[in-house]
Amino acid sequence: MAKSRLIGDYPVIGIRPTIDGRRGALKVRESLEDQTMNMAKSAAKLLEDNLKYTNGEPVKVIIADTTIGRVAEAAACADKFKKAGVDITLTVTPCWCYGAETMDMDPMTIKAVWGFNGTERPGAVYLASVLATHAQKGLPAFGIYGHDVCEASDTEIPEDVKEKLLRFARAAVAAATMRGKSYLQIGSICMGIGGSIIDPAFIEEYLGMRVESVDEVEIIRRMTEGIYDEAEYQKALAWTKEKCIEGFDKNPEELQKSRDAKDSDWEFVVKMMCIIKDLMNGNDNLPEGCEEKRLATMPSLPASRDRDSGQTSIRTATIRKQCSIPPLTGTEQESPISWRLRTMCSTALECSLINCLPILRRFLPMFVHTGVLRQ
Repeated sequence: MAKSRLIGDYPVIGIRPTIDGRRGALKVRESLEDQTMNMAKSAAKLLEDNLKYTNGEPVKVIIADTTIGRVAEAAACADKFKKAGVDITLTVTPCWCYGAETMDMDPMTIKAVWGFNGTERPGAVYLASVLATHAQKGLPAFGIYGHDVCEASDTEIPEDVKEKLLRFARAAVAAATMRGKSYLQIGSICMGIGGSIIDPAFIEEYLGMRVESVDEVEIIRRMTEGIYDEAEYQKALAWTKEKCIEGFDKNPEELQKSRDAKDSDWEFVVKMMCIIKDLMNGNDNLPEGCEEKRLATMPSLPASRDRDSGQTSIRTATIRKQCSIPPLTGTEQESPISWRLRTMCSTALECSLINCLPILRRFLPMFVHTGVLRQ
């Protein structure tokens, strides 16, 4: 597997089993201990079995040491989660709990609450109460509740609840992973395409990322001055010639390029891809005297602003326009060059993140507004 480029750790999910704190002669809390902790264990297993980080490892999930019925136990849980690097919390309960005393009060964690829809003490009351408390305090949280009533003794998570838990966790892991990373903008607006207008406020304030900007002339400069990894370039070029098969040339015969010109274009765009990868990830193998250029901008989401496909003084190509994050359920076993070229070259799609911003604007409000996940 390729060397990890991640600076920092992947986000950890923390499960918070909350419980009715009343004891006394009726032993309310004592009667719910096993059921509550079993909910937490079932949720943890579901997430660990179905979610992976971008490096292919299972998502790390931890559970509070005890059930949480009062403030002291909530504080102990928060202390454990802080030391473990928890960025995402899932509160689970089959019963009524003291909402304001048991809720996650950390303003930086991404939160969800699962209230068990059972026959004995339905978690809907606590769910409604604690979500209202979250809203009152300005802390976004998801509410998760099953459609069908289950027996109190049921240990299996209903299918609709599984889907909601996984949807929340996938989105939360993605959002938490992006925090603190950089968005690398190369170039600027071309042909008046509004989708290429970068919005630093959205990326910095909404996603918690920073924006780095590099002019496209830097790519030409590095080509001209040989500031790239020659061995990596040759490997990428050989892979491209083998895997990227040209289609037919539909241009009029008098406008078609010669074989030498087409080969030169392939060399140009492959070299451009290598340089853009160096800008994103850094490269310890750049020539001596280029130590500053060996450092990465620490991006997780690259985008090229230039989208012109017509005749210009500098050649352009879709080979550089890509999505750099593998699916959260996949693995990155191939070399960075291999999988990037495969995803870029085998299709002519232009996948820069900026084209996805309208979707992100609709999708990510879950982290700033309280809501209930629905099918």
